[in-house]
Amino acid sequence: MSTLDLEQLRTLAAIVKHESFAAAAVQLGRTQSAVTQQMQRLEAHIGHPLFEKRGRQKRLTEHGERLLAYARHMLAINDEALRQLQQGRLEGTLRIGAPHDVADTMLPSLLSEVVRSSPMLQLDIHVGRSPFLMDSLKRGEIDMAISNRPDAELEGVVLRTSPTVWLCGAGYVHDPSRPIPMIMADGPSIFRRLAQEALDNAGLSWTTRYTSSSLIGIRAALRAGLGVTARGVEQLDSGLRVLGPAEGLPPLPDLVYRLYVRRHVVNPLTRQVFEQIRTRLHWAGEP
Repeated sequence: MSTLDLEQLRTLAAIVKHESFAAAAVQLGRTQSAVTQQMQRLEAHIGHPLFEKRGRQKRLTEHGERLLAYARHMLAINDEALRQLQQGRLEGTLRIGAPHDVADTMLPSLLSEVVRSSPMLQLDIHVGRSPFLMDSLKRGEIDMAISNRPDAELEGVVLRTSPTVWLCGAGYVHDPSRPIPMIMADGPSIFRRLAQEALDNAGLSWTTRYTSSSLIGIRAALRAGLGVTARGVEQLDSGLRVLGPAEGLPPLPDLVYRLYVRRHVVNPLTRQVFEQIRTRLHWAGEP
């Protein structure tokens, strides 16, 4: 049986990620004609067309989609093998921070990825409020942090884009004739700011009904039916429900969660782990 060419598969993945042959050529440091020839050879090898024209753009065929999934898997295995053989095993302690909102969702998958590629690492996990974690990161008290707060001073890689929604308890009865009772985080909070801006811009009256320094307290107030809060969709469960345009509430912006690495990294372990995560996300098709 013949063998697939990894460089051709890498080019296929780059075309899909950058959405054109020309952009992939720039990213890979090749000419556009060389990229086209690679895909022609790959199609000949597979025996099926990988792209079809839709309007002015080329999109993957069914066979192209199936091959792309295999390509990403094969490239990830190849890159991991090279990293392990060239760099050896990473040993030491890595300090990672995550906000309460995603400690049950994004953090476990991130930790699994770190341990899978670097099983000898000892992980020191810090869960807290996002602004305080970012301060700890800048002070060098932790090495990496997940955050939905944009920060141009820090280097980061996108993990996920998450919708922000209006949440209330399952039994909460919304009365549009009265000021909206808001459940807020006390102190700095991006969700508090987004909620206030959205309500004020929409001309809706609201009042602070309950404040808490923790997500546990906010969820308790929601379940008790005390009011409404703006939060990531990850917080939705059977005891909560989403309010929206039908209740007269304005839309809320999505938030981008990034993994940030601390500035002026001295320890090569931190840099290597961060680059491994960045590479894995790149070949998984994340932005």
